[in-house]
Amino acid sequence: MTNKEMFLICKVSNPDQVDAVIQKIEAGKPRYQFVAQITGVPWFFISVVHQLESGGKFTTHLHNGDPLTARTKKHPAGRPLNGEPPFTWEESAVDALTLMGYARKEAKPGEKKTESLTWGITSILDRLERYNGLGYRKVGIPSPYLWSGSQHYEKGKFVADGEYNPNAVSKQIGAAVILVRMMDRGLIQL
Repeated sequence: MTNKEMFLICKVSNPDQVDAVIQKIEAGKPRYQFVAQITGVPWFFISVVHQLESGGKFTTHLHNGDPLTARTKKHPAGRPLNGEPPFTWEESAVDALTLMGYARKEAKPGEKKTESLTWGITSILDRLERYNGLGYRKVGIPSPYLWSGSQHYEKGKFVADGEYNPNAVSKQIGAAVILVRMMDRGLIQL
């Protein structure tokens, strides 16, 4: 089953738990919208990545949850390349989305402006999964980064880079599950 097919039939296991995450997202929405204006990446995409990478803390890098007081230590290490710490969350978020190739590219003098990427549900789910990595495809389970908190995920988790535990269970709510609940509540349209 494709991610889009899974999205269309996704059932949120614990709506109250997801609503608590959405409450944090709504509190940070102006900051997500600010980064969205710069990058062309939808604010809700930025918000769910932020929840999964750092629990929605604005004191950490969007890349991986490392503190903004220094360049990133974990993969990708040494980010952002430009500027000096401490970084603002917005600076780091723009760098992370640009590094992943998701931010629109500004035209240099004499160049044509690059169009923004398309952001339909298929591409959103694909980019969310790629943000975390495609390792779950190799072990044959739906990615908890997307599906934890729904009928599509039970167990199996990378507990460290390259270290898969088939019995570990993700405690995070998956990005697709958050988006489904946001749609159910009329907060976004996809």
